Amino acid sequence: MNGLTENPMYEKIIEDLLNQQYSIVDDFFTEEAVTSLRNSLLDKYEEDYFKKSAIGDQFNEQVIRSIRGDFISWIEENKLSEVEQNFFSRIDHFSNYLNQTCFLGIQDREFHYALYPVGTFYKRHLDIFQNDDSRKLSVVCYLNDENWLPEYGGELVIYKEHDEVKVYPLKGRVVIFESQVLEHEVLPVMWERLSITGWLKTRRL
Repeated sequence: MNGLTENPMYEKIIEDLLNQQYSIVDDFFTEEAVTSLRNSLLDKYEEDYFKKSAIGDQFNEQVIRSIRGDFISWIEENKLSEVEQNFFSRIDHFSNYLNQTCFLGIQDREFHYALYPVGTFYKRHLDIFQNDDSRKLSVVCYLNDENWLPEYGGELVIYKEHDEVKVYPLKGRVVIFESQVLEHEVLPVMWERLSITGWLKTRRL
């Protein structure tokens, strides 16, 4: 691999993406990292850093409660905490591996914390905009409490051509999927649902 040390976890993700366009990994981040990210999310929420999520890009934002109900806080690159720096270090390591092995051309990333209050959801959609096709891979890391129960809902549903994949939002679970290909939704939540969500991006065409 041209001097690159093979990473079995990354290789499994690549194999999954090639075969089914999504991958589910339960140990992408350490337990300590996940707990730290969860605490960071809750601290920012307490300090009122979150805003109501919107539909569309930054030039065409609309808050539509019938489509999505989460609150988000974008992670600002110039104000990263140590926890967030460690998070991005792991993400960048993964992105560089993808670029060297699969030539994906990932050049940027954007991530935010997300909190779904009880009763909220996000209806079926694609993670792309009409005027921006730079999002290549969507990445979700769940920060829910380890005692998350099935009756709490909030599953991610990924829609395949002839199938639906329902992903249970276990603490620390990471889901990676093709942003421009797979429609997906978040089912209604019956308990506060926490995550960090983002995109690995190529050059905007």
